[in-house]
Amino acid sequence: MMKKNPMKQYSSITALSFVFFALSVFPQTLADLNSDRKALLHFAATVPHTKRLNWNASTPVCSSWIGVTCNSRVTRVISVRLPGVGLAGSVPENSLGRLDALRVLSLRSNMLNGNLPSDIPSIPSLQYLYLQRNNFSGEFPSSFSHKLVVLDLSSNSISGNIPTSIQNLTRLAKLKLQDNSISGVIPNLNLPRLKLLNLSYNNLNGSIPNSLQKYPYSSFVGNSLLCGPPLKPCYTTPSPSPTPSPAFSPSSLTVVHNHAKAKRKLGVDSIIALAIGISAVLFLFALVIFIWCLKKRRAEGVGVLKVKAPSSGKTEKPKDFGSGVHDAEKNKLFFFPGCSYSFDLEDLLRASAEILGKGNNGTTYKAVLDEGSTTVVVKRLKEVLVGKKEFEQQMEIVGRVGQHPNVAPLGAYYYSKDEKLLVYNYMPSGSLFTRLHGFRGPEQTPLNWDSRIKISLGAAKGISHIHSEGGPKCIHGNIKSSNVLLDQDLEACIADFGLASIVNFPPIISRILGYRAPEAIDTRKLTQKSDVYSFGVLLLEMLTGKIPIRYPGYNEVVDLPRWVRSVVREEWTAEVFDVEILRQNHVEEEMVQMLQIALACASKVPESRPGMEDVVKMIEEVRPQQTKTRPSSESDYSSVQTP
Repeated sequence: MMKKNPMKQYSSITALSFVFFALSVFPQTLADLNSDRKALLHFAATVPHTKRLNWNASTPVCSSWIGVTCNSRVTRVISVRLPGVGLAGSVPENSLGRLDALRVLSLRSNMLNGNLPSDIPSIPSLQYLYLQRNNFSGEFPSSFSHKLVVLDLSSNSISGNIPTSIQNLTRLAKLKLQDNSISGVIPNLNLPRLKLLNLSYNNLNGSIPNSLQKYPYSSFVGNSLLCGPPLKPCYTTPSPSPTPSPAFSPSSLTVVHNHAKAKRKLGVDSIIALAIGISAVLFLFALVIFIWCLKKRRAEGVGVLKVKAPSSGKTEKPKDFGSGVHDAEKNKLFFFPGCSYSFDLEDLLRASAEILGKGNNGTTYKAVLDEGSTTVVVKRLKEVLVGKKEFEQQMEIVGRVGQHPNVAPLGAYYYSKDEKLLVYNYMPSGSLFTRLHGFRGPEQTPLNWDSRIKISLGAAKGISHIHSEGGPKCIHGNIKSSNVLLDQDLEACIADFGLASIVNFPPIISRILGYRAPEAIDTRKLTQKSDVYSFGVLLLEMLTGKIPIRYPGYNEVVDLPRWVRSVVREEWTAEVFDVEILRQNHVEEEMVQMLQIALACASKVPESRPGMEDVVKMIEEVRPQQTKTRPSSESDYSSVQTP
């Protein structure tokens, strides 16, 4: 009988082993991806959605399904990002919770409701969970993945207590639970990596734990029963005094007598102090009346612009608007050709006015003249660096360049040694800043995407006109959303042009935030390219709804170019967009195009920024016609990958 070759026998065994290994591994891999596919299809079939998802059992999950990302080996789903796609109803158990390799889940800005399934936040591999701006209700989840880095459940209807199990999330860097109905005390969360905490506007009570007192006031505001730093201090009720002994002695009687005597003495001191206090108040009241009479008498002799309390409710004493106006110069208010104003300087100084705002270059007033028939805006400049001749030359340039529909025209100006005034038309719709950030009238609605494109294009045309008409050295120097004024048709006008070269701007405190270009911060030299950078930040503000500068009432300040680039780099592009414009259908492609224009304008390198004339053309290409045919929702949404 022939003997088998041992080497051939070994090779056969090795090959057979590999076959068994392959049969054991690849079916398992396929089964895992099939399991993920079934879980996603179950979710899509159960939860209604207004934007059609192209999830289909016959197409590959990892390469064609909208919002789905797989790992590098294409064996598991690691990310599901479906923000603002119109998801409605409740999320079923045993659907998304079966994606046990999932790292990122974003269902933000939808209409989901009901209880949040417990198997979702407890997915072992989950790192980022974005469920904000839905209507989830029920008890706060109690079980979480220990790998969580971001947990955002804000703007829902979640109730119950914050579980102590959150203390185990040692990797957590962001915890946002604001605008819910969470109650109870805050557990002592000693999380070493936690950078952002927001528990505001809930029903929390008790004292803030010592470990969380380092976070700002805005993290806890809106919880009326919460106390301790950084909120109001906690006051403990004093314990009741012990019941006195029924036995009396001569010594105890002496104590009671002395106590009664002290009370009697304290009463006399209180009466004296009260009398002194009343006298002081009456004296101060008389002094105020006396000073008011003097000011009134002076106002009758000298023109003074009488300032009313601003609309915000903050009162301010009248400004001596005419203090720098000399009698010989009463009527030397210079009007530009074509201006239809019929008042003189004395009329202006006697007008009733209210403060609209205070900026780097002065205070702006709304003045009403001619018994209410004429309303203008008066800007009172401060720290003007040039003399009268240079000032008048600059105003001549401003008047000439201002003859454009998208540049706020200067109607008149006044110059004296102590007073410099500029007069503009009043635009009742306010500024882009007020419309973007919540200071809206009762009949005004948030700006939709069509309005934002229109405003952006108008502002770009205005800046482009300033650059081209004024010459290579002509700049604006202070482009920001509060200097983009809107008329009743939401046509944009650029205001405050021509002041950068004559007004002393204060030193820039922050080197990273705001509208200023990096080279302008370093050298304090403004150019047309630095204007382009500022316009890029303005576009990012319009796209994101975030504020790039410090402003009263807003604690969150964002370095917009840096933040947007970091989000886009992670391929979470739609995370940057304002939720107000995500509500509009079929505009995602245009939003991404505008985002690319904004980032090009806000390039760190001045030479890389386009000119404003080119920016106008690029914005016009985003929306060639107002009646442009919209793409299908499927192709529209496929261009955006975001959490």
